[in-house]
Amino acid sequence: MMTTANRATSVDSTSAPILQVNGLSARYGKVEALHGLRLQVRPGQIVSVIGPNGAGKSTLLNAIMGSLPATGQAKGEIRYRGDDVSALPVEQRVAGGMCLVPEKRELFATMTVEDNLVLGAYRRRKAGERNYLDQLDPVFRLFPRLNERRKQAAGTLSGGERQMLALGRALMGKPDLLMLDEPSLGLAPLIVKEIFHIISALRATGVATLLIEQNARAALQISDYGYVLETGELALKGAAKDLAQNPQVIETYLGLAKKLARP
Repeated sequence: MMTTANRATSVDSTSAPILQVNGLSARYGKVEALHGLRLQVRPGQIVSVIGPNGAGKSTLLNAIMGSLPATGQAKGEIRYRGDDVSALPVEQRVAGGMCLVPEKRELFATMTVEDNLVLGAYRRRKAGERNYLDQLDPVFRLFPRLNERRKQAAGTLSGGERQMLALGRALMGKPDLLMLDEPSLGLAPLIVKEIFHIISALRATGVATLLIEQNARAALQISDYGYVLETGELALKGAAKDLAQNPQVIETYLGLAKKLARP
């Protein structure tokens, strides 16, 4: 299990949110992708945002991270650890402990697994941390397959192994808020199960996780809280276990997810 200092080992529902999004809207040119979103994530929580393609899920993460493309524009308040970070560049948000694992994973294909992981600790090295590689062994324990392939080029890995590497690289930076964009995309059902088991295990480290997923069933099974995003607006929200029993969610999302997850 990953080990990080000063982190709780369980979710405290009374703790102050590590992330608060208030009235967030985003647009690409004249097209509005998000409208007036409000959500929050507490330390140690796993919070899922589910919804169909084109609902604005990836735009939400990019807006929170400050990494919208040049054609995009976001308005609203994004508070991290109580501070308004809405105007901060991506680099400062990363330095504060925010981390986004994008849908495309963005690994360095010609570099080895180990070198990709070391790059994940670059911010900590730049900040002068002497033990900036202290998460390397814990990452290899969490992902034994990466340890077996540590000298192998990242571009030769399977899809599931590349997702594990993307997660491991993110964890090398000791993030306090981990944002995951469609981690199950394109993976076989057994690999999806393994990936979500690992994400669930991260709760014990105190890392807060904001999970964007189309596989609603898998996401809600490991989450504490959930939001349903449709055409840029929040349609539903609530405890994950309640959303999983909501007739509207079952009919619209869980039936599809069940079919997709079937071996």
